[in-house]
Amino acid sequence: MGSGGCATNVLGSRSSMTGWLLGGLLLALSLLSVRLGRLPPPFSWIRRRRKKPVRVYMDGCFDMMHYGHCNALRQARALGDQLVVGVVSDDEITANKGPPVTPLHERMIMVGAVKWVDEVIPNAPYAITEEFMNKLFTEYNIDYIIHGDDPCLLPDGTDAYALAKKAGRYKQIKRTEGVSSTDIVGRMLLCVRERSLGGSHNHSSLQRQFSHGHNQKVDDVGSGSGTRVSHFLPTSRRIVQFSNGKGPGPDARIVYIDGAFDLFHAGHVEILRLARELGDFLLVGIHTDQTISATRGAHRPIMNLHERSLSVLACRYVDEVIIGAPWEVSKDMITTFNISLVVHGTIAENMDFLKKESNPYAVPMAMAIYKKLESPLDITTSTIIKRIVSNNEAYQKRNEKKEASERRYYENKSFVSGD
Repeated sequence: MGSGGCATNVLGSRSSMTGWLLGGLLLALSLLSVRLGRLPPPFSWIRRRRKKPVRVYMDGCFDMMHYGHCNALRQARALGDQLVVGVVSDDEITANKGPPVTPLHERMIMVGAVKWVDEVIPNAPYAITEEFMNKLFTEYNIDYIIHGDDPCLLPDGTDAYALAKKAGRYKQIKRTEGVSSTDIVGRMLLCVRERSLGGSHNHSSLQRQFSHGHNQKVDDVGSGSGTRVSHFLPTSRRIVQFSNGKGPGPDARIVYIDGAFDLFHAGHVEILRLARELGDFLLVGIHTDQTISATRGAHRPIMNLHERSLSVLACRYVDEVIIGAPWEVSKDMITTFNISLVVHGTIAENMDFLKKESNPYAVPMAMAIYKKLESPLDITTSTIIKRIVSNNEAYQKRNEKKEASERRYYENKSFVSGD
């Protein structure tokens, strides 16, 4: 009995020691895994708790959506893990700013196609009320509300983001210089006034201002509003920020589509979506300002080459762009980029190229790698311009009001860090 009890004690001590050793080993392995960022299944709850995604919210009208909007969304996405975007309703825009140029369903397509956007909320209010803010925090699990450094004031002069700031859930990003929806509408209004005056010299002069981004007021075309023409300063850093940064794989099926992509709109987005579905890598050729002027008139393009390139690069369906693509798709170009398929939509500004001797798609057609895609939306750049022309007076009044607020912003502007 005595020796049996002793043996039992020895075995118990050994068992206890073994347990301590195993426990210590498991603890050491766990600590090492935490250090290396790899957690075993029993400790995976730590990762889940620590890696709860930070959800940020940004809202806007996103009317006449441009690369400035896209850059704002890019900056907002960088402040969190998931970006939720609220798109203001048509009625709210009309009440607070004047009639929108693009209706809600088109603006939803545009915002949803931006590659930094994870979720879209339609019919968002123009002003963030306490009720809507609580809905963002509880139903959408939003951590922070984001807006640019330019003031957003309601008709009564109050700050649209006052409640978010008071709650300590507001973060600010840097406004993208050189473009705004007001500016773009102003460019088109200038085109309308230029046409009424006539004269090819004025036409070409105006086109150069748009393309080169001359920062000057145009007061001598029948209006005292002093429409501000954009002063866009393209940088290599901005292009890198918008780029995907990776090329096609060795066996990738590369699809090519080209065009002006002026006033980048929902029709462009939808044809790019269809084109991307036909391959593994979508390469988009963007024509030069000179090519567009020669083929579509002296007033075009409204947006210059770099502006158009950034808008296309921000689209989630696009993998790479050729900035200043040639008008004709040559055999050398097809070989250089290893293009498998060249596509074109059925809705475009100029479909007469098929009737001309210098058909830009003659080579891919001869190689049997050309395909015509049925365009999902009957929208062109001219469609957008006609909307402005048909409601010229309303947009003129809207722009005069907005230009006054933008003038105050530039007069009081100070440096804001960010990119």
